Amino acid sequence: MGRKRKNRTHLKGALPTTETGVPKSFIIKHGQVGSSLSQLVRDIRKVMEPNTASRLKERKRNKLKDFLTMAPALQVSHLLAFTLTDVAPSLRIVRLSAGPTLSFRIERYSLIKDILNTSRRARSIGMEYLSAPLLVLASFPPASPTTPPHIPLLMKTFQTMFPPLSPQTLTLSSARRVVLVSYNADRETVDFRHYLITVKPYGVSKRVRRVLEGATAKTPSTPSILDLGNEKDIADFVLRRRGDPGPDGGYESAASSTESVAGDDGDAVDLADDYVGRNNKKGQRRAVRLDEIGPRMELRLVKIVEGIPGKEGNVIYHHFVKKTKKEIAELKAEHAAKAKLKKERREEQERNVQRKKALAESGHKKAEGEDEDEAIDDDQDEEDAEVDEDEEDEFDEGSDNWDDNEEIEDSEDDADEDPESSEEEEEVKRPVKKSRTKGKR
Repeated sequence: MGRKRKNRTHLKGALPTTETGVPKSFIIKHGQVGSSLSQLVRDIRKVMEPNTASRLKERKRNKLKDFLTMAPALQVSHLLAFTLTDVAPSLRIVRLSAGPTLSFRIERYSLIKDILNTSRRARSIGMEYLSAPLLVLASFPPASPTTPPHIPLLMKTFQTMFPPLSPQTLTLSSARRVVLVSYNADRETVDFRHYLITVKPYGVSKRVRRVLEGATAKTPSTPSILDLGNEKDIADFVLRRRGDPGPDGGYESAASSTESVAGDDGDAVDLADDYVGRNNKKGQRRAVRLDEIGPRMELRLVKIVEGIPGKEGNVIYHHFVKKTKKEIAELKAEHAAKAKLKKERREEQERNVQRKKALAESGHKKAEGEDEDEAIDDDQDEEDAEVDEDEEDEFDEGSDNWDDNEEIEDSEDDADEDPESSEEEEEVKRPVKKSRTKGKR
C-alpha cells in the first residue's frame, strides 16, 4: 500500500483581518439551562454571524468572569448571556469593557426550526449567513423631553451590536438578511425578529413565474419539470382563477393576477446592481419580500446597571423597583465613596510595588558591593598566605641545624641514662615474630 499523504488544512500565511470598528460578540449560556434554551443560544449565534464566535463551547466550570477576562484580548465588544431563572429565561447584554449592562426577561421565544415548520415559503440555504444582517429599529419614540431616559440607551445598545450601514461601500448582493427590533409601547416590550430578503419578478403571476423559472423540486432526485398532464391547454394552467380545481372554473384577469403576486407599486424596486437569484440583473424591476426565518423573541427590559457584572455601579433603570430622589442620591454617594476607596487602594498598591522594586534594586547593588569586598579580601588572604609560606621556608632552613644539635643532645642524654633501662626498651621495641603453622597445601 502507498503511503497516505496528509492534507494540510491549516491556513497558510497571515490570518485574514477583519474590518476595524466592526462589533464582535460572545453569545453564551451559564448555569443550568434546558435543551430548548441551548438551541436558542445557537440560533442567536447564527443571527449574529459572521461577527461572533459560532463554535464557542462553554464548560460547566466556566464562569461569567472567564469570558469577561478573555473578551478584551479578542476585541469582543458585546457579551450576550442567557440563563434560566425561577420566573423565566433571562438575557443580559453587556457592553464591554466598561458597561452598561442591560437585563431582559424573555417573555416568549420561538426557535428557527419552529418558524420554518410553520412557514410555507421561508427556507434558509445557509449562504446568507456569510454577510452581516441589516438592522431596522421600529416604533421607538423619538427623542423628546417626555421620552423616558432608558429608551435612547436601549436603542443605542441594539444599534451598536451590528455593523454600521454604509451605502457608499455596501454591495447589493451582501444585503441578504434583516433584523427587526420594534418597541411595543403598550406592553413595554421589545420584539426581536429575523427575516430573509427574497426578490421575485414583478407583474407576473405565480403560474407564469413557475413556467419561466421552472418548478421547484421537492427532492434532489425529482427533476424540475412542470407537470401539465392534467391540463387541456396552457391557458388553463396560466389563467385559472385561484382556488379553482379544474379548467372549467373560469379565468382571471391579468390585473388580478398581478395584484395577487406583487401587491402594490410600493413593493416594486428597480435593482441598482445584480442580486442573488435567477434573472435578477441590474435595472430589472423586482418585488422585494421579507420571509421570517427565526428566531423570534419578546423581551422585557428589567434593569440597566452601570459597569459590567462583578463591577456594577449605579442602577440607571429598574422596571419593578422605583426609588425616590433622596434614595437615588444616597446610592450615588455610596457608589462614589466605594469608587474613591477603590482608587486609594489601587494607588497604595502601586506605591507598595514601586517601593518593593526600589528595595530589590538597592539590595542587588548592595550584594554586588559585598561581592567586590569579598573578592578584595580573598586577594589579601592569598597575599598573606604567600608571605607565610616564605617565612615557613626560611624557618625550615634554619631549623635543620637546630635539629642536629637536638639529636646530639638527645644522644648525650641517652648515654647518661641507665644501661638496664635501655636494654628493657630494646626488648619492648623488638618486634614479635609470627609463628608459622604447617598445613597441607
